[in-house]
Amino acid sequence: MTIDPIALFDAWFTEARASEPNDANAMTVASVDDDGQPSCRMVLLKGHDARGFVFYTNLQSRKAGDLIGHPRAALLFHWKSLRRQVRIEGAVSRVSDAEGDAYFATRGRDSQLGAWASDQSRPLDSRETFEARFAATEARFAGGPVPRPPHWSGFRVAPQRIEFWRDRAHRLHERRLFVPTADGWSEGLLYP
Repeated sequence: MTIDPIALFDAWFTEARASEPNDANAMTVASVDDDGQPSCRMVLLKGHDARGFVFYTNLQSRKAGDLIGHPRAALLFHWKSLRRQVRIEGAVSRVSDAEGDAYFATRGRDSQLGAWASDQSRPLDSRETFEARFAATEARFAGGPVPRPPHWSGFRVAPQRIEFWRDRAHRLHERRLFVPTADGWSEGLLYP
């Protein structure tokens, strides 16, 4: 019987949260632009289930532009303390407005304000400019809730490949590959 890779991810993620000193939910997101130029960056996983793995960002950022233009991505979790990694590849879609609103409401107020104040990935002439924009945004929403900006939401990566990598002595690593099928998942091994 094939193991459900989402359940296996849950088990590994639980162990990582207990052993990683910082941000066990940190993952690399890789995308490509219109010229096929790859780009990767670290983001934080904010949810996952059978539908996919979710993170949030400014929709005007470089990564969002890449993902909207080419809705496929690769994710990588590396848990050094456990000597494990998980690689995920799949199709990308936007989360619903309700999901985006619900997550945004859980963010700290300064993070909410920062989402309004930042023109993420665009050139910035000085740190003072950004701090002034942040102060103006803080004044704009003083005494009230901070709604989710229309240019801020999330993406879900629906896994079409999930690989679990475990370090072994002499670089004889264990690699387990899961691929979805019509009735579940198929599992196989890869040479190290």
